[in-house]
Amino acid sequence: MARTRPDITLPGLAPQRAVVTGASDGIGLGIATRLALAGAEVVLPVRNPQKGEAALAWIRERAPKATVSLRALDLSSLDSVAALGETLREENRPIHLLINNAGVMTPPDRQTTVDGFEVQFGTNHLGHVALVAQLLPLLRAGRARVTSQVSVAARGGAIHWEDLNWERSYDGMGAYRQSKIAFGLFGLELERRSRAGGWGITSNISHPGVAPTNLLSARAELGREQPTLGRRIIGAMAARGLVVGTAESAGLPALYAAAMPDARGGRFYGPSGLGNMGGPPAEQKLYAPLRSEEEARRVWEVSQELTECRFPAADETQARTSPPST
Repeated sequence: MARTRPDITLPGLAPQRAVVTGASDGIGLGIATRLALAGAEVVLPVRNPQKGEAALAWIRERAPKATVSLRALDLSSLDSVAALGETLREENRPIHLLINNAGVMTPPDRQTTVDGFEVQFGTNHLGHVALVAQLLPLLRAGRARVTSQVSVAARGGAIHWEDLNWERSYDGMGAYRQSKIAFGLFGLELERRSRAGGWGITSNISHPGVAPTNLLSARAELGREQPTLGRRIIGAMAARGLVVGTAESAGLPALYAAAMPDARGGRFYGPSGLGNMGGPPAEQKLYAPLRSEEEARRVWEVSQELTECRFPAADETQARTSPPST
């Protein structure tokens, strides 16, 4: 008997503007396609123009009436993030949905971004932090929902505070866990800061479960010439309908968190099947490493220092939004 594929029905999203990182293939492409089919105008910031054009063709074939376009973005470069922020601010269009989905995973040897950060911490976390900061005026104008993609890997591990860049010793999975824990804490803290400052932004986090995506595939730029053993096992399980999700179902939690009316800020969404590896999306209990508000505040402050991107303090927000005294 064929397994029933989990799915959700998105509300109509026209004329909302959505930005999805990591949408040139895999889970991100599936997310962007579903948003376009629901009527959203979708912006795809991509690092590889050729893959971006192929993604555009894919979406337009399935959603011929969709408005979808490319912008340049390399999350491993803070200059590139700033350039995209400037471009979108010049367009002066409110952003209603931001799904921070892009990521890299476990290069076999330590690598750094152009700014000198360990590549997973710099790309998965700091690049997205800088992007949210750059787009903050547009997110506030659109009263946006920001959904940040973490990972089942964030169930364990911790932030390597004594060596955030893993310069003393490198553990690929440990560094990946750190990047996703930090990013999850940031997403939850963004919700608290928005509420305190009256920014009008709703922020939540999601995870895709386990699915055969490109994260563990051969990636020459990461020094990985062949798919990992884990990727081969996951692919075989997905093909047989065993426990794990598919590339399509893995995008559902982020779609639910970003677009469904009953999804809430400060909450965590993921697959509801066995071990939360696959199945329909649902709200989930926060992983232990994501529960500390003190850790979240520390991540917030350190991330601003490292990226040199500042979010407004609560008193600054109130000064801008309060009526002038008479």
